[in-house]
Amino acid sequence: MKALILVGGYGTRLRPLTLSCPKPLVEFANKPMIIHQIQALKEVGCTEVILAIAYQPEVMLAFKDEWEARLDIKITISQENEPMGTAGPLALARDLLDDGSNEHFFVLNSDVICEFPLNDLLEFHKSRGGEGTLLVTKVEDPSRYGVVVTEADGKINAFMEKPKEFVSDKINAGIYVLSPRILRRIELRPTSIEREVFPAVAADGLLYAMVLQGYWMDIGQPTDFLKGLSLHLESMNIHSHDSLASGPQFVGNVLMHPSAKIGEDCLIGPDVAIGEDCEIGDGVRLSTCVLMRGVKVKKYAKVVNSIVGWHSRIGAWSRVENKTILGENVGVKDELYVNGAIVLPHKDVKESIQNPQIVL
Repeated sequence: MKALILVGGYGTRLRPLTLSCPKPLVEFANKPMIIHQIQALKEVGCTEVILAIAYQPEVMLAFKDEWEARLDIKITISQENEPMGTAGPLALARDLLDDGSNEHFFVLNSDVICEFPLNDLLEFHKSRGGEGTLLVTKVEDPSRYGVVVTEADGKINAFMEKPKEFVSDKINAGIYVLSPRILRRIELRPTSIEREVFPAVAADGLLYAMVLQGYWMDIGQPTDFLKGLSLHLESMNIHSHDSLASGPQFVGNVLMHPSAKIGEDCLIGPDVAIGEDCEIGDGVRLSTCVLMRGVKVKKYAKVVNSIVGWHSRIGAWSRVENKTILGENVGVKDELYVNGAIVLPHKDVKESIQNPQIVL
């Protein structure tokens, strides 16, 4: 089997992290978010993953060279010369996806995280005999989304954008199984699979939806990135680490790279991911936060509800909180308060930031 992952976007919602690397390569739970997807695809029997790329192609090519061997799966690059939307990339990769074997294939958005029930999705798709099957997830407030209206057997009747009255609580989860014949409907031009292709397939009675059981999150923006981390860590069932008498105390779900160094009398958790080669000083407090590779947090600092980019440094007794996002190689001086700031890469924060703002 094959799969195509849509990785062509610029990742503007996740800046400043995506100023340093494409969004699919931003670490989520200590590995590039796209690796979660590729590993799930391999487990269900995919032997080739096609990456539909546009932004920073040289970085994605280097990723392919490194990870193809590490994951023992064929990774093929399909490069767009112009933005092709969410359906155009399928037409661009038509010859790769439809090799004459008439085999179904997966399509995934690169910024969704869940438990990836891909085998169940594939079997559901085969049992219905349609051209496509969407994975859908239920939401509490359907009026905020475009919803999917289905029959009891999963056949999709309609798509409705932000309905004012309740018609469905299911939304597109950005993961599909498609049959090769759907490619005949897609022209080689910028096209939306959600707005142009799927409604036409549904009108012909050939599109189905399977409801996802368990958590789901689009992690393409910081708030949802942190919420998705909490859901993912809970799903992984990662709880406390062993602590020495005077060592760090871990509360709730904490994911820590083995190379990370933690000082004494720290309080870590809940919902924390600490990346490779991080150094955490004595007395530090961390909760609902992500520390990317190489981050240094000096003694008695506090990081809450924030993301700290690669190789950034948090000064002693400083507080970083309220959805602060620090880009790569940002320095925060000692004894500062950083509240809701977005700090671009390679900057130094020398004064406290009391109100949310962008630091150029």
